[in-house]
Amino acid sequence: MQEALSELLAGRHGHFQMESGYHSELWFTLDPLLDRREELRPFVSELGRRLAAHGIEAVCGPMTGGAKLARMIADELGIACCHAERFEPPRADGFFPVKYLLPAAQRSVVQDRRIAIVDDAISAGSAARGTYADLLACGARPVALGALFVFGGAAARFATENQLALEGIAPMDFGMWSPVDCPLCRAGVPVEKVSDAA
Repeated sequence: MQEALSELLAGRHGHFQMESGYHSELWFTLDPLLDRREELRPFVSELGRRLAAHGIEAVCGPMTGGAKLARMIADELGIACCHAERFEPPRADGFFPVKYLLPAAQRSVVQDRRIAIVDDAISAGSAARGTYADLLACGARPVALGALFVFGGAAARFATENQLALEGIAPMDFGMWSPVDCPLCRAGVPVEKVSDAA
């Protein structure tokens, strides 16, 4: 299943500064993939099955890819769905500067519910971390973190630190560095800033 899903993934090489503040040599655009619902159906079903084993009562995804995936999983499992909207400060710098907040109408709905946070892909985990923080602020009980793609080991560390179960369909190696440790910066390769919903 991992190999079949990975074959649907298209990426490009370069030097990228992600939303999290980390740098990478790979970038994946996942929005077009989420529009291929029939091809994704078996992978969505499998991720939903794995998350359901943790007794979840709702799923929450950060905008945009995570929200689309959350809706698909919620429909599959017949449970509630919510989303977290992205707020980037005018001069976002440092690590994890972007906030993710649930809309006012959804905040009371998640209170005291067991929630799975889902995203299309997680690398540094900027969107997942922001969503997790706001779910806690809403009085929710996040219990699991799920993604179609898990790039590198940051998601596993975050899940362990916060006692979340981690479920991913396609784990993949992923090179990611802080700007001071980035070999591409040292080599003088121009950097491109990209939105890292992962």
